[in-house]
Amino acid sequence: MLLEETIREPGLFFRNNKPPVILDEIQHIAELFPYIKIECDSSEHNGLFDLTGSQQFNLMQHVSESLAGRIAVLELPGLSLRELQQVQCNRPFVPTEDYIEERGKEFSQCDDIWKIIHRGGYPALQNPDVDWQTFFSSYIQTYIERDISQLIKVQDKLKFTQFLTAVAARTGQLVNYADIANQTGISQVTVKTWISLLETSGIIYIMQPFTNSALNRAIRTPKIYFRDTGLVCFLTRYQTAETAANGALAGNLFETFAVSEILKSFANAGADYRLYVSFYRGKDKIRKQKNGEKKAQEAEIDLIIDMDGTLYPVEIKMSADPAREMAAAFDVLDKVPEKKRGTGTIVCLYSKPLWLSEAVRVLPVEYI
Repeated sequence: MLLEETIREPGLFFRNNKPPVILDEIQHIAELFPYIKIECDSSEHNGLFDLTGSQQFNLMQHVSESLAGRIAVLELPGLSLRELQQVQCNRPFVPTEDYIEERGKEFSQCDDIWKIIHRGGYPALQNPDVDWQTFFSSYIQTYIERDISQLIKVQDKLKFTQFLTAVAARTGQLVNYADIANQTGISQVTVKTWISLLETSGIIYIMQPFTNSALNRAIRTPKIYFRDTGLVCFLTRYQTAETAANGALAGNLFETFAVSEILKSFANAGADYRLYVSFYRGKDKIRKQKNGEKKAQEAEIDLIIDMDGTLYPVEIKMSADPAREMAAAFDVLDKVPEKKRGTGTIVCLYSKPLWLSEAVRVLPVEYI
């Protein structure tokens, strides 16, 4: 009844409900946005309204049209490893000495990190009584029916599910529209449209490459990451944590998990990770020691965190045996004249922090 009255006479809502007010699933009450704007403009106080919504595209469309400059946008991602471990540290992952010292006070190694990777971060799945298979099956169906069907006319829902699976199998890889189009039998134009929808609705994150005029051999193709590894495991049919840990996608899954946790650390601290996080891949031929022999290969850095004029290179490895050569590409950042290169980090499955050299250290994935 309240919803009907609000839609029919939105002006009366604020006569009967004085701020501060919490409005949940606000995207369903678009009629209120002009009145929220009026209320905000007529008051000098902040925090009049807390607006929440689960359909990001519709919500942000109304926000950008009516409340630009009047609202702070906070992303609410899936539960982070810190939250699962009840860690109090709320700083974004920037591997400085201060961060590592503070984070180390609450460091706790996971008994089986792959159970967490496979289960995923959706809150409902933290209840062990919730069936993993049933949850994600229902989630995909609801996502396509509710979110996607409202945004575009998907004539073949099975085709969209196949597309979603094809993208999941490429998490942690450079975006290749032609490859996805060939596999799914849809046009590249449609692939680009649908990938944009996945990003807008928070299913994936498109990470942009780090570019600089000094790095003229940089590859400018972005990378694609799913925001939840449990969803990737479901779509790629890894039914157990054991099969995920030993499957062909294991390295990409581990990298996706680490990247997702880093993004969550920024989002939960109220920072826009898009301003700070990128990656590098370039045709800079470097000499790298491998199996006792020198080998030339492309330079690649999984993650670059740009903070306060310093570039912190991060390599993510599904390994419990880190080696200095894993950080061979970090030297590429020395070519960037206006930035300082910070201490490099290898995030992996090692059990404790470890210095490999004066400029490279190892951190367990739990330190994120």
